[in-house]
Amino acid sequence: MTESALRRPRVGHIQFLNCLPIYWGLMRSGALIDVDLHKDSPERLGAALVAGDLDIGPISHVEYLRHADELLLLPDLAVGSDGPVLSVNVVSTLPLPELDGKRVALGSTSRTGVLLAQMLLAERYGARPDYFRCPPDLTQMLLEADAGVLIGDVALRALYEAPRRGLTVTDLGQAWREWTGLPMVFAVWAVRRDFAAAHPGQVKEVHEAFLRSRDLCLSELDEVAAAAARWEPFDAETLATYFRKLDFSLGERQIAGLREFARRAAALNAAPALPPPGPTFFAA
Repeated sequence: MTESALRRPRVGHIQFLNCLPIYWGLMRSGALIDVDLHKDSPERLGAALVAGDLDIGPISHVEYLRHADELLLLPDLAVGSDGPVLSVNVVSTLPLPELDGKRVALGSTSRTGVLLAQMLLAERYGARPDYFRCPPDLTQMLLEADAGVLIGDVALRALYEAPRRGLTVTDLGQAWREWTGLPMVFAVWAVRRDFAAAHPGQVKEVHEAFLRSRDLCLSELDEVAAAAARWEPFDAETLATYFRKLDFSLGERQIAGLREFARRAAALNAAPALPPPGPTFFAA
């Protein structure tokens, strides 16, 4: 057998709490021995998948749109929300319409979350701020800006800290749902088309392991939250609430949300539109 046929699939893993339910069951079942797991930030994992340094992995909605010709989506697997997401937020010292012309710090590498914030501020609130990037530290951000966009674990912490500091938190998952009536998809799981063509059986096994892992976690959320609380700066109740807000599916409504986001992103020349009939999925 060739070296390519023998090697384990190179699979990406985002080290954020919102991806723990996808991977929880992989640890429990021993499926991790069947993959070469790479842990990193969302931006770096997406870049590695596009570059061919990973075979399968999570990728932001925006980066998927930019590279849809190289990738196939894994069916029924995503990270999103159908309402509040809790961990994709604008934290502000001012009401959002008053941010027009003000400085807004982008403290995240998540291109989807950042673009969603920019869309909502411009199109829903009529605000076109002066954006700049900085490390995701809320105190530092607000020394230089009137608002900050935070994603992931740091955003979840800010959700509970900000009100005590007199700051306003806008949940971007909830804002998108109120604006469009649709779920928001922040990240999808994809496989490189060339790897899928060469190793469909391996892709099928990894995909099925992900789905089993997610379903196991969702059936044991309180146990998962209690375990995670031992090493995270959140209590078990907070984590269980958070996990229940997240949507790890990619059904018809989620795909409709994905298409709507792509349409709006294309209108801003921020990402390509999805060609009809829509996203292309891996099929073993």
